[in-house]
This record gives sequence, structure tokens and C-alpha cells, in this order.
Amino acid sequence: MKKDFFKKLYPLTKLYLALTLIISAFIAPSHIYDYSMIIICGIIVSFENKLKVYSKRIFLSLFWLFTAIFIIQSLFIPAGEVWVKFGFISVYKEGVMKAVGLTSKLTAIVSALTMLTLITPIKDFTLALEKKGLNPKAAFILMLTLQTIPEMKKQANVIMDSQKARGIETEGNILVRAKALIPIFIPLVLSSIANTEERAITLESRGFSVGEKRTILYDIKETKNDKIMKIMLAIFIVLCIVWRVLWVISK
Repeated sequence: MKKDFFKKLYPLTKLYLALTLIISAFIAPSHIYDYSMIIICGIIVSFENKLKVYSKRIFLSLFWLFTAIFIIQSLFIPAGEVWVKFGFISVYKEGVMKAVGLTSKLTAIVSALTMLTLITPIKDFTLALEKKGLNPKAAFILMLTLQTIPEMKKQANVIMDSQKARGIETEGNILVRAKALIPIFIPLVLSSIANTEERAITLESRGFSVGEKRTILYDIKETKNDKIMKIMLAIFIVLCIVWRVLWVISK
């Protein structure tokens, strides 16, 4: 497989890929397969040289959530037999199994969606939806929503560096960081408002609200690889269903 194979796929094909992986996790009868979705999506992301970013996002998204789920399910919701006992702390087997079932599905969902956001440019994704019939205004709102958090993060880093240069302490204990929030938060909000106004003026100057059909200078099209990928995804789902049926019969 070529290194740029996934990069050249049509945005909606990438969406179908992510949805197929998520659906397969709910069809397949194995929790190991669900957890292995981290590796599967990681391999796909590695073709885009974004494995480091992917790993960081997955860890930040799942670690504390999984910790909370396992603690609540296995310790604080008594159900069934006691699996392990540490003094007055009892770990219930049924609670652990419920936590495994829940976290395995969350792993598949978060991994697939994270992969989708990393291998699909927001501009291409919204353009593909618009070509499928999505209202241009709705497409712009979607693009703006998806871009807001990354843009605000970049802006926050710039403001933080500026405040550091002015002598404001932004690193240290909790109290020091709390004091630094105000000189960072206020410029961030004001700059976000200014950026929103600039975008509105830009859209008006380009005739966004005219209502006529727009001319697309930057266009994307489906290729032969997209058709091949769709066929492979359909076959994959059928195989997952067969796997599920055989598992049910063998029980």
C-alpha cells in the first residue's frame, strides 16, 4: 500500500471507514478486537505521519475516563461475586466485566473519530458534504465549529507566550496558574470576537449570502481507490456479521 493511499481518499470515504470500524466494534463479539482498534487506527494514522499526535489525543481522551469507569463499576456498584478483596475494598467481577464492555466500545469510537479528524482536512470534509447537498451556510458553520478549538488553542499559546514576555508567571503551583488565567482568558475572548467579526465581513465581501450557486475553485473528486475502499468496507462488515453469527451458534 502506498504511503499516501489514505491521504488521497475522498473525505466521505474516510468517514465511511471510521463508521465501519465503529459499527464492526459493536458487531464483533470480542472485547480484544474493540481494544485493538487503537492499534488499527494508529497504523492508518501513521501513513499520515501523525502517530505522535494520535497517541497523545488517545491517552488524554481515554486514560482518566477509563480509570473513573473501572473504579465506579468495580468498587462502588456491588453486583455478583467478589473477584478480589483488599482489606475492606472489594472488587466485583460483574462490575469489572461491565467496565470492560463499556470501555472497549468507547475505545473503538474514540480511536476511529480521532483517526478521522487527523487524516481528513476540515476544508475537504465540509466541501464533500456541500457537494452532497448540504446547505453552504450549514457547511460553513460545521467547518467553523470544527476549527474553533484548534484555533483557540493556537491563539491561547500565542497569548501565553506574550504574557510570559511581559513578566507574568504562568507556570508553578495551582495558585500561580489561577492568577494567570485572567490575563490569558480576557485577550483570548476578545481576539475570538474580533476573528468572528472579520470572518463575517469576509463572507459578505465574497457574496456568501447572495443565494446563487457558488463557483468552486478548489475541488475534490472521488477516484478508483475510493470505489475499491467502499467494496472492501462492505466485505469487511459482512465478515463481521458472519463472525457474530458463528459466535452465537457456537455458544
